[in-house]
Amino acid sequence: MRRLLRSPAFRIAAMALLLALCLLGSRGIWDPDEGRYTNVALNMLDSGDWLNPRRNHEVGHWTKPPLTYWAIAASVSVFGQHAWAARLPAALAYLLSVWLAWRIARRLVSGAQAQAAAIYASFVFTVGASQLVTADYLLAVCSGLAMWAYAEARFGPPRGDPARERRRARSWVALMWAGFALGFLAKGPPALVGLLPILAFNLLQPGGYRVLQWSGLAIFVLMALPWYVAVIADHPGLFKYFVGDEVVNRVATDEFGRNGQWYGWLQVYAPTLVLGTLPWTPALWRWLRGLPAAVRAWRDRTARATDAPALWLALWLWLPLLLFCLARSRMPLYVLPLFLPLAVIAAMQRQREGRALPAWPRLAAWAALLLALKLAAVHWPTHKDASAWAEAIRARAGRPVPEVVFVEDMARYGLHLHLDAQIEKISLDPVPDAPRFNPEFDESLAQELAEHEVSAVWVCKQALWPQLRARIAAAGYRATALGTPYEQRVIFEVELATHRSR
Repeated sequence: MRRLLRSPAFRIAAMALLLALCLLGSRGIWDPDEGRYTNVALNMLDSGDWLNPRRNHEVGHWTKPPLTYWAIAASVSVFGQHAWAARLPAALAYLLSVWLAWRIARRLVSGAQAQAAAIYASFVFTVGASQLVTADYLLAVCSGLAMWAYAEARFGPPRGDPARERRRARSWVALMWAGFALGFLAKGPPALVGLLPILAFNLLQPGGYRVLQWSGLAIFVLMALPWYVAVIADHPGLFKYFVGDEVVNRVATDEFGRNGQWYGWLQVYAPTLVLGTLPWTPALWRWLRGLPAAVRAWRDRTARATDAPALWLALWLWLPLLLFCLARSRMPLYVLPLFLPLAVIAAMQRQREGRALPAWPRLAAWAALLLALKLAAVHWPTHKDASAWAEAIRARAGRPVPEVVFVEDMARYGLHLHLDAQIEKISLDPVPDAPRFNPEFDESLAQELAEHEVSAVWVCKQALWPQLRARIAAAGYRATALGTPYEQRVIFEVELATHRSR
């Protein structure tokens, strides 16, 4: 038992579990991203419709495929409507990624697997991302699964018998395509970015089992495409939206305001990669300094064969990163899948330098610092905390609130979890030529008033309150503020103007 407790595998697993699960539910859901994903998942649970993502009972939400929503909904259905249950899929994806770092390093850099797992488990960025409700960690772990399967197919020990070797490689390639398919269900085409380094490596280093086989493609089609076929068949025009808005516009334009300037890649990805890889950034910097010499050596076919694992790791990192930089939509979490090769590269560099895994007291001290940062995030003052909004609304309403309506303001979708309420976002006036899929507003003020939902609570900015109250009165209703403003917003209820006179 004592030997087990002292083993690197046990200590790394314990550290990763602590970093993933400790304080997981200590803060509320943060809007907009966490709230949006959680809200869609809860709508699936409420409606029983797990096929069509919806932001409320009237409007669909088509910006992402359903795997993340399914994972959150399944977690909440099992563990209850808690913030930690919504975050659990991301935390589990982080833990699985730590295991994948071990397995990939074991195949590519034998003897450095403990370092690779410890490095991945203690990156600032990977730990921080594991506490967020987004689609990015599920994409990262699915991509990691695919790349591990390819590493086993290409670099696994030969079985001797050619037939057995082909069967072994075929099985791993099948798993690779399954990983890409799951990633495609998590975030669509970005899941296939990992194919680029695989194809480039096969071109530079021929040999091994071919990955573009009908059997693998069939696995991908059968796993990844049925959901897309079903929803596109039910919603005419959705295919054009998926391709035009969610692929072409995100890559080629700055329509979504995601750092599309020519220097946006430097502004977003440089600090993410430099600060996010702490405390292992120096090892990666030393690897980067030696990379030009390695590239010159790889011009020789014999050198490429000798150093094939290092070549593949370099391609796995740089080719996707180049695509992320060229795309006009850039966010820090987009490069999360690259932290797996970064961990293995750092472990490879440290092994080449004869550096062993740091002493456990040092790793424990770093883990304690990461936990302190998580605790600081819990107490960080922000208007985006949906749990604080739920307390403010509950205190002012003094009754159950089945629906919250935001007027010309950011919808706090995290209230669905914390208040168990439907969330709507409306405009003052009808929006001409509003897009059919994912419009900014669910409906107009007049349409919302016509529904006569007197039990709803409304929210608007203080600056809009006088105008909005007059518009509501002109429509034959009365708007009454509930208590004092909260976060420069007026929380109010709406009823028929003749209701009180009766």
